[in-house]
Amino acid sequence: MRRLFKLDFPRQFWLMFLGMLISTIGASMIWPFLMIYVSERLNLPLTFTAMLLTLNSVMGLISSFIAGPIIDRLGRKWVMVISLLINGFGFLMMSQAHSLLAFAVLMAVQGAVNPLYRVGSDAMMADLIPAEERADAYSLMRLSNNVGVAIGPAVGGFLASASYNLAFFGAAAGLTFYSLLLAFRAKETLPTVHSAQAASERFGGYGRVLSDKPYRSFVFAFLFTQFSAAILWVMLSVYSKTNFGLPESRYGLIPMTNALMVVVLQLPITQWTKRRSPQAMMALGAFFYAVGVGSVALGQGFWGFWLSMVIMTFGELVLVPTSSTYAANSAPAHMRGRYMSIYGLTWNVAQGIGPVGGGFLNDTFGPRTMWYGGGVTGLISTGLFMLLAKARRDEAVVVEAENSQ
Repeated sequence: MRRLFKLDFPRQFWLMFLGMLISTIGASMIWPFLMIYVSERLNLPLTFTAMLLTLNSVMGLISSFIAGPIIDRLGRKWVMVISLLINGFGFLMMSQAHSLLAFAVLMAVQGAVNPLYRVGSDAMMADLIPAEERADAYSLMRLSNNVGVAIGPAVGGFLASASYNLAFFGAAAGLTFYSLLLAFRAKETLPTVHSAQAASERFGGYGRVLSDKPYRSFVFAFLFTQFSAAILWVMLSVYSKTNFGLPESRYGLIPMTNALMVVVLQLPITQWTKRRSPQAMMALGAFFYAVGVGSVALGQGFWGFWLSMVIMTFGELVLVPTSSTYAANSAPAHMRGRYMSIYGLTWNVAQGIGPVGGGFLNDTFGPRTMWYGGGVTGLISTGLFMLLAKARRDEAVVVEAENSQ
């Protein structure tokens, strides 16, 4: 157990581990049920409700491009603190919102500040942890996140059944606590040797990232898996309640299952995947996403949806730590913010397009068609990662042939 939990990691890593746990418990009390809350509060069709997430994601997409250069030049710590504080305040204000305009403003603000924390955290992790240990570190951080997700929705489902205000207050409290923990206990990790190099570049500096063909191909393939994930995480709660009468209190057990699987299985699965080709492992993970999301169309109630989540979670266990480690290891030290920013914006793009696309399929062709669409995008991702794995094998053969001459 001591080997798995790497107790020689820096103290600040464990501070982030604890903060992630507390803030995720809070945020996940409300996030899985947010579309139900907004849909019932405003009495709008699903397509219009999902457009709030599109607005959130568009703002996140714009902010992601800005976040990378800011974090590479100004540092990680205070950008993360500000992001967490504004997010917490946003959840507090949502409990008092009564109009589409109010929700739109709050979702836009949260979308704009979310990438600041995410990119800063990914960059800080890469600063703190050597390349050979990053797969373990990202797996541990996911474990912390998913312990929070295991607890949060289960508690939040019961709180939301009584009063959504309690769930919103819990989200605000968790995020605020983590921001204060970082503000008073964390140290800045921006490498001083490389900060001057980052400052000497043109503000933006994304040309180098986008000219990195292997990295660009990786991001494109990963984006399609994110489409599948966004459809499931955003739409399943509404789909299951609207079409099968599944209440929030019982639905909360489905994301809790995902989280518990990560807690129990993430570390041993990472020990297996990190010894293999990252592209091949990402193809395997994307395939599980495709099967898991697509199979929701066949579900008839709680246990069918639960099984779909179990299948998709195996994909998550294989894919996500592998992709995070690949992204971090691809980045030069002075450009970690920008590389992780491009990696992170895939979720913003997917969250902006996936749920609206799913809502359109639901409203136009029938509820099950959005799950078929999610399955297809997962299969596209699988194929793209398989092509990347083949390209890497071919490259290795060429290098070996050249070395043998």
